[in-house]
Amino acid sequence: MTDLPLPLLARGKVRELYAVDDDHLLLVASDRLSAYDVVLPTPIPDKGAVLTGLTLWWFGQLADLVPHHLVTAAVDDYPEELQPHADALRGRSMLCRRLVMQPVECVARGYLTGSGLADYRDTGAVCGVPLPGGLLDGSPLPSAIFTPASKADVGDHDENIDFAAVERAVGPSVAASLRDLTLAVYARGAALARERGILLADTKLEFGFDSAGVLTLGDEVLTPDSSRFWPADTWQPGRPQPSYDKQYVRDWLSASGWDRTDPGPALPDDVVEATRARYVEAYERLTGQPFATYLAEA
Repeated sequence: MTDLPLPLLARGKVRELYAVDDDHLLLVASDRLSAYDVVLPTPIPDKGAVLTGLTLWWFGQLADLVPHHLVTAAVDDYPEELQPHADALRGRSMLCRRLVMQPVECVARGYLTGSGLADYRDTGAVCGVPLPGGLLDGSPLPSAIFTPASKADVGDHDENIDFAAVERAVGPSVAASLRDLTLAVYARGAALARERGILLADTKLEFGFDSAGVLTLGDEVLTPDSSRFWPADTWQPGRPQPSYDKQYVRDWLSASGWDRTDPGPALPDDVVEATRARYVEAYERLTGQPFATYLAEA
C-alpha cells in the first residue's frame, strides 16, 4: 500500500489511483491478491511489477489499433513531489492521462469457461449471444464474442449483461465502438499469445474518452489479473485448464475449507512462490524478455 503526497482517488483490490493534476493520474499496482472478491492478507512479491510491465508491453503491441492513456512509466520523469517515493513506484506505476471512463467492463471470450460457462449451462447463451450445443469447459467458440459486464464496487461481483444493456448505458454508437475495439484487441492479443504457446481464453478491458473525445484504452491490459492465459500444450476441453494467474491460489483456498468471507486466510510460502512463478512466466513467455531485465531497467 502506497502513501503518496497526492489526493487518493480510489483504492481497489490491487490498484491505487492518485490525482496528479487536472489532466493526469498516477496508477500504482500493488502486490495484493484478491480471490472470490476478498483481498487476501498475503501479497505476491513482484505481482504489481508484472502487471505493469505486461501492460506497458501490450500498449506497444496495440498502439495501431487503439490509443492508450499512458504518458510515461519512467519514474524520473514524474512530478518533483514524487521523487522521494521513486523506489516504491519504480516498475509498478504509470503516469496516465485522465479519461472519462465508460461504465462497462468490456469482456471478450474466445473459449468457454468461468461465468460464461455458467451462463451457457443455464441458458445456452452468454450475455444473450447464443452458442452451439455440446460445448464443454474450455471449448473454443466459433468466433470470439463480446460479453460485457456491469462494473461492481470493491467486494461485489461484476454482473454479466447483454449488448442491449450496454446500448442503454452509453448509447448505440459508443456501445458498437466498445464492442468492436474489444474484439480487435482480443484478436491481436490472442494471435500474439498463440505464437508464444499461450491461449488467451478471455480478457477484460476498460475504455474512456480523452479530452479530445477519443475512445481510449485505460487501466491494465492483457495481464494475468484481467485475462485467462492457458498453456497451449496442456489445453484439453472438458476440464479446468492450468493457467498463468491466481487459479493456483483459488484451488488452494477451495481445499482449505475457507468459507469465502472476509478476512481471507494467510497463504503458505509454497503457494506464494508458485503463484509468483506463474505471473513471472506469463510475462517472460509473452514478452520474450527476462523479468529481471524489466526490473533492472524500470
